[in-house]
Amino acid sequence: MYVADSRARTSAHGAARPRAGRRRAAVAPTVFALGTVSLVTDVSSEMVTAVLPLYLVTGLGLSPLGFGVLDGIYNGFSALVRLVGGHFADRGGGRHKWVAGLGYGVSALCKPLLLMAHSLAPIGFVLAADRTGKGLRTAPRDALISLSSTPEGRGRAFGVHRAMDTAGALLGPLVAFLILRATVDGYDAVFTVSFCVAVLGVLVLVLFVPGGRRGAEPAERPTVRAALALLRRRDLRRITVCALLLGLATVSDSFVYLLLQRRLGVPDRWFALLPLGTAAAFLLLAVPLGRLADRVGRWTVFLAGHGALLLAYVLLLTSWHGPGLPYVVLALHGAFYAATDGVLMAAASDSVPEALRSSGLAVVQTGQALTRFACSLLFGAAWTVWGDRTALAGAAVALAGCAVFSLTLRPKGAMAA
Repeated sequence: MYVADSRARTSAHGAARPRAGRRRAAVAPTVFALGTVSLVTDVSSEMVTAVLPLYLVTGLGLSPLGFGVLDGIYNGFSALVRLVGGHFADRGGGRHKWVAGLGYGVSALCKPLLLMAHSLAPIGFVLAADRTGKGLRTAPRDALISLSSTPEGRGRAFGVHRAMDTAGALLGPLVAFLILRATVDGYDAVFTVSFCVAVLGVLVLVLFVPGGRRGAEPAERPTVRAALALLRRRDLRRITVCALLLGLATVSDSFVYLLLQRRLGVPDRWFALLPLGTAAAFLLLAVPLGRLADRVGRWTVFLAGHGALLLAYVLLLTSWHGPGLPYVVLALHGAFYAATDGVLMAAASDSVPEALRSSGLAVVQTGQALTRFACSLLFGAAWTVWGDRTALAGAAVALAGCAVFSLTLRPKGAMAA
């Protein structure tokens, strides 16, 4: 009976309990399945992301402020629905997979709609719908990763997932670049191929990701109020405040690539390759930094990642125009994501009960997405009024100040272990 019960508990969580040192590092099959879904989906989404800044600013003639509004929508609108996705996933007991699948499906359907949008309002609507899909899927997906991993191995599990996700981010811009060079109506071809790849990602999720199982009735009923009440926990509250502050000074990827292009005079046809540098560094560093976070403390690695981002800002502000500038900046940019993206979710998971895991992670993600939305608007407005260098200098000062203040909010729990 004991053996049967033990196996049932192992199956319910998707990963065996660690029994010896070497097994503690094992990554659950659910993580690899979700990583495959993210890899395929990111090929699709990054194809669009790689060409979108140039398409909007050069092709449609949007100002930096107009682009900032759309980029803010693209990166921040999901905040409005992340709590909804997390709530429904927790309420269902075993609905994490299906809520995530709904989100992936909505994002896939938005890709062909870009073919019909040629002005600010319809493009904004399509991007908002696409980010709604992302908002629905992110928290349930991360909850599945967390629930299928042991606490001492969550950093590595999230690192493996983010590495697979980033492999798709590495391939997406490359595919977009090849399509642009091989076709006459390049943007339309990119959006069409992106849709086909996104559909494949949804199929992989449906066929290969475990659906989860209903457990016993949770002691804490999953509600939105209960999720927000988690902020009464000191560690989770401090983690969330840090994510908000640092997100408020995190310039979006698209602006970083536009700044690099203007500094170096990169031809338009090569613009889609700039995200490859970020993705390559992220891919190489995600697992090592995830394992390092498990050993030395997630707080240390998380703040060090923002230090790498600050250094990238400083390099963009210097007079250095050497051939190594884009490689160094993009490597630092990728290191920032490797040290913060999965590490933040691993840290937050330690402060959230299983019954509210998806909702609790959504609270942190929502706050971070809202502040990054605000940053896109503020940076785009500052660029329009004062120029790109002044806007970036302001962001660098803000990031340094927020990082220093975050040092005083150091969580005392697992994140600082």
